[in-house]
Amino acid sequence: MSIEIYVGNLNYDTNEDAIQTLFAEFGTVENVSIIQDRYTGRSRGFGFVTMSTEEEGNAAIEGINGKELEGRALTCNHARGKQDRPPRRGGGGRRDRGDRGDRHQD
Repeated sequence: MSIEIYVGNLNYDTNEDAIQTLFAEFGTVENVSIIQDRYTGRSRGFGFVTMSTEEEGNAAIEGINGKELEGRALTCNHARGKQDRPPRRGGGGRRDRGDRGDRHQD
């Protein structure tokens, strides 16, 4: 059974190939994804790695957590599922506040 690993504190210039190479030392890497900002396309400094077995994933977490990659000490742990969050409230824009009495009527 595969295991998903959270990888944090990535250098913003780190690419998926560098992470693939690092994790491949511990077993079969099924997938690597670096999370990017949807507006700028720039890395957000974290990502996820899927390893083929739980044993390989645990070995990777133990071997990589705290290890330096491209000048940053990585944080590795078991990925948690997306948590339920309340819906975001809309913001910005002008809201109709009704007549405030500041207009003159002729």
